[in-house]
Amino acid sequence: MSRRASTASTTASKEREKQLESGPTAQDEESTLPKPNKQPGENPNLVKWDEHDPKNPRNWTTGYKCWVTFQLGMLALAASLGSSITAPATDAISSYVGISREVTVLQVSLYILGYALGPLCWAPTSEIWGRRWSMLPATFCLGLFSIGTATSKTATAIFITRFFGGVFGSAPVSNVSAALGDIWEPRARGTAITFYAIMVVGGPTLGPIIGSALVANPHLGWRWTEYIEAIWVFTIFALCLFALPEVYAPVLLKMKAQRLRNETGNDALFHPHEQLKLDFNSIITKHLTRPVRMLCTEPMVTCIAFYASFVFAILYLTLEVFPIVFEQQRGYSPVVASLPFLGLFIGILCAVIINLANEPRYRRIAMASKGKPVPEARLPPMIIGSFLFPIGLFWFGWTADPKYHWAIPTVATGFIGAGFNLIFQQCVNFLVDTYQLYAASALSANTFLRSLMAAGLPMAAMPMFHNMGVGPAASVLGAVAVAVIPVPLLFLRFGLALRRRSTFAPVED
Repeated sequence: MSRRASTASTTASKEREKQLESGPTAQDEESTLPKPNKQPGENPNLVKWDEHDPKNPRNWTTGYKCWVTFQLGMLALAASLGSSITAPATDAISSYVGISREVTVLQVSLYILGYALGPLCWAPTSEIWGRRWSMLPATFCLGLFSIGTATSKTATAIFITRFFGGVFGSAPVSNVSAALGDIWEPRARGTAITFYAIMVVGGPTLGPIIGSALVANPHLGWRWTEYIEAIWVFTIFALCLFALPEVYAPVLLKMKAQRLRNETGNDALFHPHEQLKLDFNSIITKHLTRPVRMLCTEPMVTCIAFYASFVFAILYLTLEVFPIVFEQQRGYSPVVASLPFLGLFIGILCAVIINLANEPRYRRIAMASKGKPVPEARLPPMIIGSFLFPIGLFWFGWTADPKYHWAIPTVATGFIGAGFNLIFQQCVNFLVDTYQLYAASALSANTFLRSLMAAGLPMAAMPMFHNMGVGPAASVLGAVAVAVIPVPLLFLRFGLALRRRSTFAPVED
């Protein structure tokens, strides 16, 4: 290679490095998006995807994409199951370690609090080293801390291991949806995220049923809630360790550039992702703080995060409310009292039908937009969910009294589950469509806020519902749900204008 070419390459690299240090720009993000051909005036040494490149995740076969999606969904399920599987063990743990039941609820809240803090690390990690490195080591650590909880002999040990279990478990919960955005085109991504949403919310709803059966078995007990969690986590980890590929395009293009330099001898070939500075200062100031900056400076992230946080907190509130209604007031056994969570889960599954029904409409709008994501087209199911959710809360609150047949409030839980899933899934779709390569950070900002709220509400559930009564307490929550109904309507009206003003959201006219 000539000295002139080498000098030109070095100069281009330095200019590119300065651009990266100055923060995200539309030009930076455009250079990392998959494109089949070089554009006029573009650096010929910039490595991009070739047309129909088989290593481009977007070009994988549908069958292989489904296989990868299944693995990602199982990772999310393994982590979300851990959040609630110990909830039925609260009384047993309280008796074992000698603390009050109100304090023992911390073993659930601290796990969810770990959900809030973990994504601030795992999302930037995924955007630097890729999705595999951000999820698999963390999943392995989740299994270790699950065993740590199962073998704990003091309340302090239980609380600490549960907290760090949540920190490491948050990695797949916050990054799987971004990984799905890496492999699926926008017009098909909604269907894939439907499966992911079932896994994320299926864990908290099915966990109490599994946990209560384990606690009620005299041969097992509360420790086996965490042993079962660890067995499941390590099983999925082993599967993904050997079968889950890297899917993040910038990391794959960096590897392609390295391979091409070795094959061709052209040292001028490069990809911008190779030049990311990973010194301590840049990691702290640019990568770890990005989700927080997006939460504070991006109106779309802020509003979506508050809305998703509220409905997510209500989901975890049910871990404490259902035992009050069905175990304490109706006198059912712990296993029977956990069965209404099936009503919640059935509602979540019913919401899938509405979400999938919107997909043909979304594909038509995306095709009319030349294949570009159209976040506002995700909102109609969220609008439906915004009405179903408060209906379910009011219905449940005022039919929870034992004088009403158990089936009446159980059906109401289906409305709560359906409303929750419609809102939650479309919030995820909206953020992935809007922020694309920065989706992991946007979703982490969302996860951070919703986990803070979900960690606090279960602790407030018992005094709130005991002192106010189930009906009035549920009505307060229902009134808040009614107050936030306009959120998706406002995004439908002003979403495009907000995206044009965003620093992180690429918008093409």
